Amino acid sequence: MFTYPFIANFRIDPEMKNAFTAIDRQSRLILIGAAALLTIGMGIRQSFGLFLTPVTKDLALTASDFTLAIAIQNVVWGLSQAFVGAIADRFGLRKTLLAGAAIYVAGLAIMASAKGVTALLVAGGLIGIALACTATSLTMTACARAVTPAQRSMTLGVVSAIGSLGTLAGPLATQAILGHEPWQVAMLFFMALSIVMLPAAFMAGGADKIPQTSTMARASMSEVLGDALRNRQFLVMSGAYFVCGLNLMFLTTHLPSYISLCGLDPMLSAWTLAVIGGVSAIGSLITGWLGGRYPKHVILGTVYVLRSVMIAVYFALPPTSASTILFAVAMGLLWWPGLAPLTGGIIAEVFGTRYMATLLGMAFVVHQIGSSLGTWGGGLIFDLTGSYDPAWQIGTIIGITAGIVQIVFGGPPSRRETASSLQAPALT
Repeated sequence: MFTYPFIANFRIDPEMKNAFTAIDRQSRLILIGAAALLTIGMGIRQSFGLFLTPVTKDLALTASDFTLAIAIQNVVWGLSQAFVGAIADRFGLRKTLLAGAAIYVAGLAIMASAKGVTALLVAGGLIGIALACTATSLTMTACARAVTPAQRSMTLGVVSAIGSLGTLAGPLATQAILGHEPWQVAMLFFMALSIVMLPAAFMAGGADKIPQTSTMARASMSEVLGDALRNRQFLVMSGAYFVCGLNLMFLTTHLPSYISLCGLDPMLSAWTLAVIGGVSAIGSLITGWLGGRYPKHVILGTVYVLRSVMIAVYFALPPTSASTILFAVAMGLLWWPGLAPLTGGIIAEVFGTRYMATLLGMAFVVHQIGSSLGTWGGGLIFDLTGSYDPAWQIGTIIGITAGIVQIVFGGPPSRRETASSLQAPALT
């Protein structure tokens, strides 16, 4: 049977292998449900950029009109994520995940029936709320609660890798439909897929029944939030997350348009997004494995730097089909799902998992502000200049800067900082 060389040579520590075999049936169901939510939800989200050309032509809209709807999706996703996380921590993951899946169905139905920009904006807002309820923050929280700390980093990597399969299949299926049918048919296909998220949400919500035994689990939400807002490690990670969102959503939304402008086969856009999604599964496994062995903040910062370098190299050279696929492979290894074991792992290590959904939501607010700026700003720059050059140049500079800051300042407190905090008078 054929296997990729990396997978054939990949080895899990014996204690890690034993930890996985110890996962009980309830935890397995939680992990399966979380992986299914990620596969469907993120597969749909990954494919929205393919609709830019057919939707704008059919509805007589500009590129910035369409990208504004995607930007609103990301803004709403980000702004609602902390609030949704708090709801999940207070009232339960299952109820929140189920509500999000239902909203996803409604948002896609409105987008499929859109006749102008207003409906696209409304749909974008609803899908943003749905993603806040069903995407990485809550699913990673469910996974983290379902396993022990020893299993956590690799488990988050494996679930993220499985979830990446949707970003592989989604663009290919979407482009295949768009090549023969109106864009509304592809959107209805998405709506049918989103209905499957309902039973997956019910399964993942079983994490509500997993008891939390850490010392942080006994703290109140306000105490944990206060600690987070004073924690340098959390603040640096959240700030660097802004640049992550900016660069990735710029690529997801505008790379298909860039490929088309360069006169390359439109199907190459779908293959590029699919390759990114497929290879990101390997990237998730790698970061999950590395996160269990080495400092997570160093790996995270290195990913940001390498990603920015890859963007600069690709856009600086004349694009070809071969260079585009090679770029997709490189970006897939450094893509967003691979960060989940690192960001989720950092928060779980520092604060525990009791309020992990809320804390991931707070960090994700900043991420989505960057996503919105990358999506809408890229469209605005193109409308004003007729070129994507200024957009990728800005993204490269701040991406490398964010990575360096994450590496240098994103680690745990030094002995001096720890001693200072212990000597500081307690607040009353």
